Amino acid sequence: MSIDVLQERIRKLKNPVMVGLDPYLPILPPHIVSEAFEEHGQTLHGAAEAYYRFCTELLDALAEIVPAVKLQSACFEALGAEGIAQMQRISKYAKQRGYYVLIDSMRGDVGGVAEIYAQAMFGSVSVGEKDYRLYDCDALTLNPYLGSDGVKPFLPYCKHDGKNIFLLLKTSNKSSREVQDLLSGDRVVYTAMADLAMRWSVDLFGKNGYSEIGAVVGATFPQTMKLLREKYDRLFFLVPGYGAQGGTAKNVQFAFDRFGHGAIITASRSIICAWQMTESDGRDYTQRAVDAALKMKNDIAKYVVIL
Repeated sequence: MSIDVLQERIRKLKNPVMVGLDPYLPILPPHIVSEAFEEHGQTLHGAAEAYYRFCTELLDALAEIVPAVKLQSACFEALGAEGIAQMQRISKYAKQRGYYVLIDSMRGDVGGVAEIYAQAMFGSVSVGEKDYRLYDCDALTLNPYLGSDGVKPFLPYCKHDGKNIFLLLKTSNKSSREVQDLLSGDRVVYTAMADLAMRWSVDLFGKNGYSEIGAVVGATFPQTMKLLREKYDRLFFLVPGYGAQGGTAKNVQFAFDRFGHGAIITASRSIICAWQMTESDGRDYTQRAVDAALKMKNDIAKYVVIL
């Protein structure tokens, strides 16, 4: 059960932080970009190689500090086939370094297309007599607002292969209220979705009591988070919105249970772009990322004690 593995790694490191790897040429240290272009040309391949170096050096630097990483698929897909190939390489590298790996692609489709997505992300693809595993990851973000036929193809992988899906529930963006806060009978939409998540979780609970189906709950709505944690105490929360979006350590304390379990907090730019907050030329970007990750860990620890 992957949620059990994630929770144990969080406990081991006493750190509920997930670092988001969102590579984009303007945020990469100049020396990485220039050296990649010098070797590979100002091409998509050169940009993709710069992404790989940036991400793997961060993974090396943070391996003993943070338990999990999140790969933002949009950043890689923006480079086309070259970028997708690097996302595959980086997901495998992260697993080899011992990270819990989530691919943040917010997949959402129905029927046969959802089955193809599930097989591609969690299973293997058959070509002739050979099978190929494309991604070495533990989890995937999923948009469940198309209904159950967009989610159910992923559930066998959760049950039999220990994979996780994190369903968008109450997201961190301000306009989420336009849909997610609408009334649905005697509930709001995001609680209706949480009820569905619990229904789909019937035989998916691990030894720590949490479902293999998790929920995305934004750090920018702390009171909503508090209410959701109280009502849905068996859903593990993935909490975006910390740092650059305005979420704070004081906010995210409500994502955890009384043992300091049940949630992981994501941060991307505030860690991987920490070198830009100083007068650094970027050559010390991994140390700046380490410093920022430790600061985030220590800030959360002021409000959350992980037992």
